[in-house]
Amino acid sequence: MGSHRRTAPSSASERSTALALGLLSAAATALGAVPATAAPQEDSRAEVDRLYREAEKATEAYNAADERADALRREIADAQDAIARKQQRVNTMRETLGSLAGSQYRSGGLDPALSLLLSEDPEDYLRKASVLDRLGVHQTAELRKLRGTLRSLSQDRAEAGKRLGALERSRKAAATHKRTVEHKLAEARRLLGSLPAGERAAWDRASRSGRTDLLGPGGAPASGRAAAAVAAARSALGKPYVWGANGPSGFDCSGLTQWAYAQAGVALPRTSQAQRYAGRQVPLSEARPGDLVLYRSDASHVGMYMGNGQVIHAPYPGAPVRYDPVGMMPVSSVTRV
Repeated sequence: MGSHRRTAPSSASERSTALALGLLSAAATALGAVPATAAPQEDSRAEVDRLYREAEKATEAYNAADERADALRREIADAQDAIARKQQRVNTMRETLGSLAGSQYRSGGLDPALSLLLSEDPEDYLRKASVLDRLGVHQTAELRKLRGTLRSLSQDRAEAGKRLGALERSRKAAATHKRTVEHKLAEARRLLGSLPAGERAAWDRASRSGRTDLLGPGGAPASGRAAAAVAAARSALGKPYVWGANGPSGFDCSGLTQWAYAQAGVALPRTSQAQRYAGRQVPLSEARPGDLVLYRSDASHVGMYMGNGQVIHAPYPGAPVRYDPVGMMPVSSVTRV
């Protein structure tokens, strides 16, 4: 009986000890599986990804604002040319009307009936009077033209003023997006620089990973212009990523595809979002070399499909134009130009 009383506490104590040891063992296993430095480094890598994504969105917004500014500059130049031509017409009309008014003033010094009586050649006088009457009709018509041209000139100047205002807003938007891009890229570079070399290499490998079995070889390009764009994209391999650039010495993602198709004689829009609608959308499973592959739901990244599950694209600052798996990030659409 006494023996039983002695063993009961021992059994409970052993169970408690075993439970504690089990918890410590599990904790030790978890700590051994995930080094103490892994979580912060993983957080830094995720933050780098986020910063590059946001920088790319801001880059495309900058490209859109810059493209709009270029279009407005051309429109303003055309408007200024038109205004100058209309102003010249106004000046010519005023000179013509001034001459007509002078002629009428000089001929209107005497009463018409008295002029007829005093005229040495009444027939000649009547011919001149008829001409002067036609000049009066002509003068009225010229005055109407002048008024219409002046109204048109005023409208053109008002429209040019609106375009100048829009240009200034577009310039400010581009400057804002530029500051955003530069800030996010600087922060991403700082974070990458803080990672050990092995972690930086792991992040780069992760950025290049993705499924390559999403579609088959892809066959031949869908057209001659697509084949020419493919050849141009291949010629850009190894060129640096330069945000806001569209070649030929450096590229951002949409700059590369725009430049490649320009070599094929096709004018693509400047931004990846606009390039999404620059042709016919096809399923990813039917992609062929030369097709544009748009990434993320907002189409903020674009590459060119090259066949065999690969795209050529300009990835991010510090990484050159290169091949990567088509499934390196979520595909939102495929456009055949």
